[in-house]
Amino acid sequence: MDSLLFLCARRVVAQRPLPALPADLHPVLFQAAFLDGRPLVLRDLVAAWPFPVLNFQRLVGRRELLRDHPCKLCVQAVILAVVAQLRRQLEEPGHDARWVLGSVGMGDTSVPAVPPSVSVREFQRRASKRHKGRSGAATAAAAPQTPGVDVHADLFVNGTSYGILRDALQTGAAGPLRLKCREFQAEELSASGIVALLESLDPSFLRRVDLRFNNLGLAGLSVILPHLSRFPELRSLKLQYSNVDVRRPTPESAIGIRCLAGQLGMLPSLRELNLGSSRLSGNLRQILCDLQAPLESLELAFCSLVPADLAFLSQSFHAPALKRLDLSGHDFSQGLLEPLRLLLEETSASLLHLDLMECRMADSHLDALLPTLRRCSRLRFLGLYGNSLSTAVLKDLLQKTLELPDLHLVVYPFPVDCYKPEPPPESAWNFEEPVDEELLAAADVEFYQMLANSGRTDLVWTSNPYGHGTLDFFSL
Repeated sequence: MDSLLFLCARRVVAQRPLPALPADLHPVLFQAAFLDGRPLVLRDLVAAWPFPVLNFQRLVGRRELLRDHPCKLCVQAVILAVVAQLRRQLEEPGHDARWVLGSVGMGDTSVPAVPPSVSVREFQRRASKRHKGRSGAATAAAAPQTPGVDVHADLFVNGTSYGILRDALQTGAAGPLRLKCREFQAEELSASGIVALLESLDPSFLRRVDLRFNNLGLAGLSVILPHLSRFPELRSLKLQYSNVDVRRPTPESAIGIRCLAGQLGMLPSLRELNLGSSRLSGNLRQILCDLQAPLESLELAFCSLVPADLAFLSQSFHAPALKRLDLSGHDFSQGLLEPLRLLLEETSASLLHLDLMECRMADSHLDALLPTLRRCSRLRFLGLYGNSLSTAVLKDLLQKTLELPDLHLVVYPFPVDCYKPEPPPESAWNFEEPVDEELLAAADVEFYQMLANSGRTDLVWTSNPYGHGTLDFFSL
């Protein structure tokens, strides 16, 4: 349900020109204009933006809005208005501004990050015209420092948009429009293409690198990772779906693992590492052995870990520092359960986010873990989707975790007794028989009633594993 303020904002943006309004109303007006598909109003709001920062992603909030065609027109209007505003600012002597555009446009050529009609080259041509007639070293010495505008952006790039971003970074490096990348995400690019973009980024700004679905293997990672050492503030590195498989050791894989470990050790600020879907069986110690500081976030979903990997982790200096741990996709119905329990004992004082989705856990396994889970006193998120758990054990989990004051979200599986017929114990999560909607609805009501009776309506219990990415359950 929309707030009264937002409803009023929608009425205001329905008219143009906008009336004079206080500065603090601009964000909600921007949101209303975007939601209602009013590109001209958005253009006016950007032109009159009263703050030094325009954070597009924070203003829009919901990424799914970006997939709608009317929304693309609004995105284009915002970008054109920002570029026009930057052009005006560049013409003001001594002016320096900062804009935050979020991760808009680099993955979709229909919403270009730098529209062709107002390109970085145009900024440079216009800047050079102001100094026409001067040349050589004398010009460089006499000309005042060109005023500049910093555009802080989270960049997403794939094969379609690679050329646009490469040209924008290389052309704008020496120009007055300074593109500062904080988060860089690349999908389905070659190792050489990723390196070319990384070499064009300002080393002092980059905080996060996300390289997913790039089919790099150990060989590709050995090409890319040395170039990350030039980013001293790099905090987060995600390498999921990189086609790394070291389950069967060979002399080549041993060399690749040592290379990977050494290059990770060259990142002094690294605190978050995601190796999801890399098949690492028995090699976790070798991969993490050179890290200079303990990790606070470690995501190892579907990594084919063995008990020795979890045993190493529980004994390492990472365990007492971990705030996020993702071990989804491992079979805890077998020999991994006790190593997991010991690991959770070591992380219990710091852990905020625990993901154990699709882990073939049945009631007996959750019963064995529950005493340790209750000692994770700071836990905010617990993911159990895709496990074979009954309504009874889920009610017991709910009742016994009410004492965790910071727990905000639990993603639970469809209870096995809500299927007709029930799946066999410890079966895979994707049961063939459809869930009985009436039984599931009744279970949901029971869970909600338990939360209401305990006064914990702030605690969200849901069987929907999606749609919670915008909520801040984990903040380093």
